[in-house]
Amino acid sequence: MQILIALSKKIDRLNERVGSALNWALLLAVLICTGNALIRYSFNNSSNGWLEVQWYLFAAVFLLGAPYTLRRNEHVRIDVIAGRFSKRTQVWIDLFGFLFFLMPVAGLILYLGTPYALHSFTRQEMSSNAGGLIEWPAKFLIPIGFGLLVLQGISEIIKRVGYLRGLVAASEFDKHAKTPEEEIEAIRLANADKLNQQSTGASE
Repeated sequence: MQILIALSKKIDRLNERVGSALNWALLLAVLICTGNALIRYSFNNSSNGWLEVQWYLFAAVFLLGAPYTLRRNEHVRIDVIAGRFSKRTQVWIDLFGFLFFLMPVAGLILYLGTPYALHSFTRQEMSSNAGGLIEWPAKFLIPIGFGLLVLQGISEIIKRVGYLRGLVAASEFDKHAKTPEEEIEAIRLANADKLNQQSTGASE
């Protein structure tokens, strides 16, 4: 089991690095989108190539970001019922979802998406838009993204089984985002700090 837990940690680190890199992809997509809009409205000019670059970047953020989001346990879920159960029961529900929903669907898309991307690469498929880009790099995001999602699914299964066996702490897979109570407290502290700064400035 320790070998599997070590494998899980390596998968987590991989998707954490991919997720961190996507911060720059998202920033670049926003900059390109803003530049396209400014040029289009200021100079009445546009480029399909630049438009497609931003589409590719958004696709990368969506497809490659899904495993990172799963790693942080931040996918949208309805916890109205599951949240009432014990932690062990919640872990069993997670395992059921991973084994019978996530892994089969992600595996199927990976299986179908790989030849789809390879076919596009073999044909050196180009966009049908004037001045468009080659399409196969964007299509390869499908098997890459779902391949990483399958790996992260394996990691999450290992962690849940490890938890049930008393080998992994729940903090390894609990939601990393702040709770509503923590966010409210952070806002309260920020407002208090702002008021203190204003009062200090006024006294000076």
